[in-house]
Amino acid sequence: MQYDALKKSYQQGWHTWNNRSVLSHVHMPDGLAVNLAFKEYANGQYLKETLIGRFGESDEKVFPGPHAFDEKYTCLTLQWQSMEIMVESTLRDGALVLLATPRKKQIKPAMLVVELGYLWGRKGRVEAVSGNRAEAHGPEGETEVFVSGAAMTDLNIPTQTAFLSVSFSGPVCVATGAAVSPEEARSLLDSARDEVRARHEQYGASSELYAAMECALAWDTIYDPNHDRVISPVSRLWSIRNGGYVLFCWDTFFASCIAAVGESKELAYFNAREILREGESVGFVPNFAYATGQISADRSQPPVGSAMVREIYRKYREKWFVEEMYPGLLAWNEWFASNRSAASGALCWGSNPIPVQYGNVWEYPHHGVNGRFGAALESGMDNAPMYDDVPFDGEKHMLMLEDVGLTGMYINDCRCLIELARVIGRETDVPALEARKDRAEAGLEGLWDEANGFYYNRHTDTGEFSRGLSPFNFLALFSDRVAPERQRRMADEHYYNPNEFYGDWMLPACGRNEPAYREQNYWRGRVWAPLNFLVYLALQNTELKDVRDDLARKSETIFMKEWTELHHVHENYNSITGEGCDARNSDKFYHWGALLPVIGIAQSGHLPGLGKPLDV
Repeated sequence: MQYDALKKSYQQGWHTWNNRSVLSHVHMPDGLAVNLAFKEYANGQYLKETLIGRFGESDEKVFPGPHAFDEKYTCLTLQWQSMEIMVESTLRDGALVLLATPRKKQIKPAMLVVELGYLWGRKGRVEAVSGNRAEAHGPEGETEVFVSGAAMTDLNIPTQTAFLSVSFSGPVCVATGAAVSPEEARSLLDSARDEVRARHEQYGASSELYAAMECALAWDTIYDPNHDRVISPVSRLWSIRNGGYVLFCWDTFFASCIAAVGESKELAYFNAREILREGESVGFVPNFAYATGQISADRSQPPVGSAMVREIYRKYREKWFVEEMYPGLLAWNEWFASNRSAASGALCWGSNPIPVQYGNVWEYPHHGVNGRFGAALESGMDNAPMYDDVPFDGEKHMLMLEDVGLTGMYINDCRCLIELARVIGRETDVPALEARKDRAEAGLEGLWDEANGFYYNRHTDTGEFSRGLSPFNFLALFSDRVAPERQRRMADEHYYNPNEFYGDWMLPACGRNEPAYREQNYWRGRVWAPLNFLVYLALQNTELKDVRDDLARKSETIFMKEWTELHHVHENYNSITGEGCDARNSDKFYHWGALLPVIGIAQSGHLPGLGKPLDV
């Protein structure tokens, strides 16, 4: 009941939650949308929907600016055709105030179009009363919309709803409730911007990291009308390709942690609870869930949920939320033990066969189900070279490879669940969790190679170590059994080894000495924020402060390169050049890239306790 009440109270007022355009502001809960569109007269083009990160040469280019979680202030700059436009928003007594400012003078002024309508099939009607005023009539009552400037008529535009249109020869203000002049809007926006900036400055030298982190998650947060919920999919471009949203397992749990760090309790709770809920029909948290109804019924993804919920609880200390999450997290932990454990106690990635009938779950049609590729996808590191050509056991539904990373994460999952169990008085669950943790730790010890001073994956069919490396190998540090001497060897012989991981841009997703490294293609050599973040968490309970310092510095450096130049938050980065835009399969605004600034914020001392045991 508390969760439902939180959802209801949060889904009020004006938000940028229309997935199809970052220039669409939607009033909740009635769904009234105020969408900004532009008609230019050099080539006669019309921009109806604006999104961050498109790759086409003629596509709009968006430079996202501040976006407060509470919508106090938002700002972005748009480049399209020969135009450059800054759009800002704020709230005044609950009413929306938008200011669009042309940054380049047009030979022939463009037209700004304010499209009005009710989204998602919500009831309501809108009518343009005059050239500068419209009325919306919906279940929440009547809303007046005003636009400043000289009315301009062009009925040959692709809109099927009521609209207001004005000449875009100078700043234009769009406001609800009462008319606002551009000058009045400027004053309101300056005040709101300064207030948000002051919040960021509380983080001192990390203020820009905090602003970037908030920007990434806030612009990627949308409303899902299918399930009446607010969620933060990885990016809007991913979501519009998949029916309205795509939720990936570990991505969304990481989003919940980013939200908690960013002081948005609601988004932290919503993202964690909604991705956990996606697993209720299959018995585990799936790799993905699409708005089209598809779900990965054959596989899960890295078990990071309990660790992220622990961080959320550390921040907000609300036991009811732990009680809401705990049963599903415990079931997921049990599923991994039952479905992915090798005889040694170590764990292996896998992919189960999908029953012919599986409720309303759609089978995901690819050749990897109950095969090597499906198991590689479960790892989250889809095309990582360390899973190339690894045999798959079709009867046990697992790779024939004991995995250091999965085993380390599972150990941490057990540890975090034990702490959460004690928070809510579930002491009777602790012995079984301790037993599963001990078994996994014993299995992990079998993956230590004394000669090379590192934990390696091991082939279960031959008993030989796999020398393919990734940052996942460092996740053995989640185990309490890794003695300080071993920790030091792992750092000196591998982290600081320029033939394996060390360099200007890091951590690469595979060793620099791997043949696949030069490809710099997705998980074959590029830098990924979640890998840096998980390694940082694993380092938190070690004596390797020098490594933590170095990893935080390197994470901040690679993030700030693209952020400073283009305000991009990339899905992944080139570990040779530090670029993100060199690869088309690196989304330019993928929220988990914001884990890199989280590392910097934590290392600066603003997140005390991150990754460490709770003081319960």
